[in-house]
Amino acid sequence: MKARPAPAVAKSRVSGASGASDSAAQALSAERALIEAAQRDRIRFAELYENNFERVYAYIARRLRDRAGGDRDDAQDLTADVFHLALKHLARFEWRGVPFAAWLFKIASNEIADRSKRVAQRRAHERENIFLSEETSDRVEVAAGVEDAERRARLFKLVERLPRDQSRVIAMRFAEDKSIREIATALGRTEGSVKQLQFRGLQNLRVRLGDTNG
Repeated sequence: MKARPAPAVAKSRVSGASGASDSAAQALSAERALIEAAQRDRIRFAELYENNFERVYAYIARRLRDRAGGDRDDAQDLTADVFHLALKHLARFEWRGVPFAAWLFKIASNEIADRSKRVAQRRAHERENIFLSEETSDRVEVAAGVEDAERRARLFKLVERLPRDQSRVIAMRFAEDKSIREIATALGRTEGSVKQLQFRGLQNLRVRLGDTNG
């Protein structure tokens, strides 16, 4: 039997694959020429920026979204940082036959990792500050409570040292929160005399508190 000729479709596929390969090779060659031109003249870097901005931005935005640690503004800032670093170190770039975007992606990956470390450190610092603030607040509150308790205890001792009627009036008025009328009824005195006892008692306490503080 005679061998059948290869179908035209198969020839077309081979031809198409060869054409795509040639097109990719031409694109890499053109990109290499553009990189070398930008290394000689930094103004030409603008073309590399325009050619690669969208893919670098998309790469960074996707990585930040996966890490749940950034928004659109963060992605734009990091993209700008990547191209700034690429321009800064362009003279050291060596062509290895792969798209320029691969080098940009590597820079972007490093910047994202550095950003994650900075965010983690900042959050840890914020948590530490919150803890220290709460701890300080607790200490101040405890100290204030102790000081208040000591002041009250000292005051009660001074009240007990007052003359008996003054001591009873001060205790009923301020410790038991009774009115002048209620105290007068309880002690069998007039409201005026109760007011006088309260006045003298407070005056004595002021004097004794002054002596204690001194």
